[in-house]
Amino acid sequence: MSASIVTGWEQQSNYPQKFAELTDNVLFGDMWTRTQLNPRERSLATVAALVAMYRLEQLPFHLKRALDNGLCVDELAEVITHLAFYSGWPTAASALNLLSELQACLPEHQE
Repeated sequence: MSASIVTGWEQQSNYPQKFAELTDNVLFGDMWTRTQLNPRERSLATVAALVAMYRLEQLPFHLKRALDNGLCVDELAEVITHLAFYSGWPTAASALNLLSELQACLPEHQE
């Protein structure tokens, strides 16, 4: 992936301590562990929101997390393509570029 893209956790040490605590304890410690949605569903919702809002800085981290949570590259590409008609062509094209960069770094069995 591009070195210029911030993926989330790498920059967390630059955040104020309270922000880092809230990220660990509330976001990933509470929201991501609630049982109403499984991690795969939460990843899909998160990727969709980040694409729709054109939040490319956070997207690589969450694309990787989505793969770790059971989504495959084809499913992510499909949801991003679907979003092109709702959030705009440029948002989807940029997200697909990031997904392509991530896919190029993956072992074949993880695609």
